[in-house]
Amino acid sequence: MKLTKDEEMLVLLYGDGTRAGLQKALMEMQKTLQADETELREMTEQLLEKLRHMSDRQFKKLTEG
Repeated sequence: MKLTKDEEMLVLLYGDGTRAGLQKALMEMQKTLQADETELREMTEQLLEKLRHMSDRQFKKLTEG
C-alpha cells in the first residue's frame, strides 16, 4: 500500500512513530477542522482508512522506507 505525498506529510506532521498514535492524532485533528476544510477532511479520512487496513508491521515498514 502506498501513501500519497499529502498523506506522507500528514504522517510527518501528526505521527508519533506508531500507527495507533497517528490514528488518534488524526481523529483529534479532524475535530478541529472548519466546515470549509473539506479537502483536508477527505484526505485525512482516506489516510485513516488505509491505516485501518494495515498492520503495525506494515506501517513501520512503510514509514521507515
